[in-house]
Amino acid sequence: MDILTQEHFAARLNDTFVAPDDGNAAFTLIEVRPLAAPTLQGMLRSPFSLLFRNCSPILLTQKIYRMQHDAIGEVGIFLVPVARDNQGFLYQAVFN
Repeated sequence: MDILTQEHFAARLNDTFVAPDDGNAAFTLIEVRPLAAPTLQGMLRSPFSLLFRNCSPILLTQKIYRMQHDAIGEVGIFLVPVARDNQGFLYQAVFN
């Protein structure tokens, strides 16, 4: 599998990723953001973060979610709940 980069996700903004092992929970990608971090020799990608929204009223735990997306395929993403807004809970993934 290729190393996923910010560019893989930037074109998927506002797309839905589905977690089939978790009742087909739907996560909408609402933000793709580079992270300010020093570039170290040998790094395979620049650090970035993703922010997803899940509209369920139930808070999901932080863990690796097996996510499916038509263009990206299947990938495990470690999501951490970070906030709640009027549309649901927000979950962040950090890639470094």
